[in-house]
Amino acid sequence: MEIANERKLDLVNVAPNAKPPVCKILNYGKYKYELAKKEKEARKNQKVINVKEIRLTPNIEIHDLTTKAKRAIDFLNNGDKVKVSVRFRGREMGHTEKGREVLDDFLELMDDNAVVEKAAKMEGRNMTMFLVPKSE
Repeated sequence: MEIANERKLDLVNVAPNAKPPVCKILNYGKYKYELAKKEKEARKNQKVINVKEIRLTPNIEIHDLTTKAKRAIDFLNNGDKVKVSVRFRGREMGHTEKGREVLDDFLELMDDNAVVEKAAKMEGRNMTMFLVPKSE
């Protein structure tokens, strides 16, 4: 502590649990600034992945399905994940196989642009499937 006071620096306990404890003599303010700078630089290089949702119904027509597929391709080209969900209402709940067919047709349209991350699964009144961009 005397040496640190002579040099007008701080005594920082680096590894307090080690035997014997490890300390460093350094300028603590500068040290904290450098850590914050490194953390900010690491955050800058991260890619934020958003999840975009496409909602379908079990009795959707093919033209509407292709329009939704084009929109999903745009999302995938931007690097986002796509959640495709088929919403069942009323008596449609008795025909969930129709919703699975719709998701399969949608997947055929997306074949060269997307890969299934999570297969189709029923969650309450919705059947959902997650798509991610196909990597080269």
